Amino acid sequence: MPTATQGYAAQAADAPLAPFHFERRDPGAKDVAIDILYCGVCHSDLHTARGEWDGTLYPCVPGHEIVGRVSAVGSDVTKFKVGDIAGVGCMVDSCGHCPSCNDGEEQYCETTGFVGTYNGPDEVMGGHTFGGYSDHIVVTEDFVLHIGHDEKDLAAVAPLLCAGITTYSPLHHWKVGPGQKVGIVGLGGLGHMGVKIAAAMGAEVYVFSTSPGKRDDAKRLGAKDLIVSKDADQMAAHAGSFDFILNTVAAPHDLDALLVQLKRDGTMCLVGVPAEPHPAPSVGNLVFRRRALAGSLIGGIKETQEMLDFCKEHGLTSDVEMIRMEQIDEAYERMVKGDVKYRFVIDMATLKAAA
Repeated sequence: MPTATQGYAAQAADAPLAPFHFERRDPGAKDVAIDILYCGVCHSDLHTARGEWDGTLYPCVPGHEIVGRVSAVGSDVTKFKVGDIAGVGCMVDSCGHCPSCNDGEEQYCETTGFVGTYNGPDEVMGGHTFGGYSDHIVVTEDFVLHIGHDEKDLAAVAPLLCAGITTYSPLHHWKVGPGQKVGIVGLGGLGHMGVKIAAAMGAEVYVFSTSPGKRDDAKRLGAKDLIVSKDADQMAAHAGSFDFILNTVAAPHDLDALLVQLKRDGTMCLVGVPAEPHPAPSVGNLVFRRRALAGSLIGGIKETQEMLDFCKEHGLTSDVEMIRMEQIDEAYERMVKGDVKYRFVIDMATLKAAA
């Protein structure tokens, strides 16, 4: 029998999030049921709940940075047992047999596309998937992650399931490491993890930001310095010197000013998705230095587990501010203003009182 579930949902693009009751499936043979302890708040949650991206299905229960405790497992589950601490990120399924899925890159599933933790098709219960702003979730074991961090750090681990893998994947793919000079564009929820991870990989890290007041924080997080991107002299001093730039900014901006910071054969990878297109970059800035402009989407399950293990090994977690469930709309407004250092996390123990 399906299990009654408490959650928090947006019923329409212009409606505040509010208590919502729905049903989760009982665990099947390959399923893991998780009582959710913490759920990070991603900017994608806001975009989806408020209908700022096309295709939102209502009611919408956001949340794809989930950490919790396993409460039940199906008869064929071999990777988890009751009591384990586990995580769920942005995906809960994919076709499992296309070239990308076979390569462990489920985020690029070529047959159906990956099934999002929320707002994706729910083939078991019908309708669409509901995410981590809820008291528990049921996911096939192949899309559940092992969490090895100390339990005292679990709230700060939750954002690694999106912000962590979104930045780790391109840094890992382009083999960032010692002897390289790496730039991180933007110092927000994604950018602060990019700095931490790139520094832990051994790179010399600089932050590009329009805000000179973020310099001390950039250095605290592991950067050598902050380059004020509006300062022509500072930008000129570093032109042509970067091996790799990770661009986390999700607003349209001048890519040419950053492309010229790259060495010959350098790459800038975009992970922020603006609502409106970037101004088109000059082809000359690519052609005459064999530079590359690329993109990256989260990471596959295997790589996400590697990221979690890497972060545990290096003592990395997100900088977080804890909120109660009923504070979610206030948190969204603060996110819009950039008023968070650097990720909100919901204490899901507060859900019962909010509901």
